[in-house]
Amino acid sequence: MKNYHTETLCVQAGYKPETGESRIPQICQSTTFFYGDTQNMADLFDLKAEGFFYSRLANPTVEALEKKIAALEGGAYALGCASGMSAILLTVMTVCEAGDNIVCASEIYGGSYNLFSVTLPKFGIECRFFNADSPADEISAHIDQKTKMVFAETIANPAIVVLDFDKIAEICKKHGVLFAVDNTLATPALCRPFALGADIIIHSTTKYMDGHAAALGGMIVDGGKFEFKNNKRYPAFNTPDESYHGLVYADLPVAFGTKCRAQMMRDTGAIMSPQNAFLTYLGSDTLALRMERTSRNAEKVAEYLSKHPKIEWVRYSSLPDNKYHALAKKYLPSGTGGMMSFGIRGTAKDCARFMEALRLITQETHVADVRSCVLHPASTTHRQLSDAQLREAGIAPNLIRLSVGIENVNDIVADLEKALSAV
Repeated sequence: MKNYHTETLCVQAGYKPETGESRIPQICQSTTFFYGDTQNMADLFDLKAEGFFYSRLANPTVEALEKKIAALEGGAYALGCASGMSAILLTVMTVCEAGDNIVCASEIYGGSYNLFSVTLPKFGIECRFFNADSPADEISAHIDQKTKMVFAETIANPAIVVLDFDKIAEICKKHGVLFAVDNTLATPALCRPFALGADIIIHSTTKYMDGHAAALGGMIVDGGKFEFKNNKRYPAFNTPDESYHGLVYADLPVAFGTKCRAQMMRDTGAIMSPQNAFLTYLGSDTLALRMERTSRNAEKVAEYLSKHPKIEWVRYSSLPDNKYHALAKKYLPSGTGGMMSFGIRGTAKDCARFMEALRLITQETHVADVRSCVLHPASTTHRQLSDAQLREAGIAPNLIRLSVGIENVNDIVADLEKALSAV
């Protein structure tokens, strides 16, 4: 289906029924699978055959979603994970060991920042942060022989920084380092990072992919083109894995994806549940439609807020005076999604007063579904960061994160107008 457009892939990719079978994937709510042939079972465990034997590693319902998102991103292989955070963790664990490091943009989601800056160092994996706007030579200075991955977000949450793909891709190519991108807020409906030089794409499918705040999940998509073979930076891919009778992952067509599932998914069990995969599969049918609507709504909301006297600033790259406007036109020509942030003229207490006065728009620890919602990151998702780290992540005390939904935009603006009158 690689020649079909995104809108078609959203509703057709991932699953093809045979005659008399259900039109949409069934929920395979089973932990295990029957085999009458002993050798067939053994071949599955040795990765010599394809199939299902235990839902901790693979499941038919999850596979349907994996294939759909791989098709949408133009990737070779995908793994459905329990959450977006588990997808990031499994990606790191697949390439890193104690003593290794990753290089990461500081403007990322607070949970990801905490994983990289607090949790991973406890296991001997260092994270070196860079400002996304830094010149290439400053970013390259963080990379050494122990660097296994460069990580960034297509649209940073909640700093709303648009990634300069050409700059980061060139750095990674020069050093032979894996380039991993979290594409959650853009989705393949608006941006396809593999075409821009990325090697691995990560999603919190909990967000736009599901689109209805109903199903927790994550996804790792392997582009299948990174050269691990004889790459001295990645000895684990070129050394026989004795737990699979000497299998060398670099010899396989999809080295990263296979190693991630065979080792990390096997040992952590952080796979997506069949029920959540089913809900996300259904939700993703309308992804292209929803992303088009939410982008148009957000453009109008950003324009309104940018002219309001009680708003100090607005970060949304469709605005002509936004510092990332040119990058957005280059990498996100179809729209920049529904996420934005803005600053209330006042204090954190004024932010709280504003959010509590909203009626249509709800205050939630969530973004990127059909409903509009807001949050104050400095006191919630990024609460664990120090003042210095908050500045590095682009989180001001008066920053409010707004996820614009698909409601009528006039109703959204009216709700904002009424709540701003309370500040």
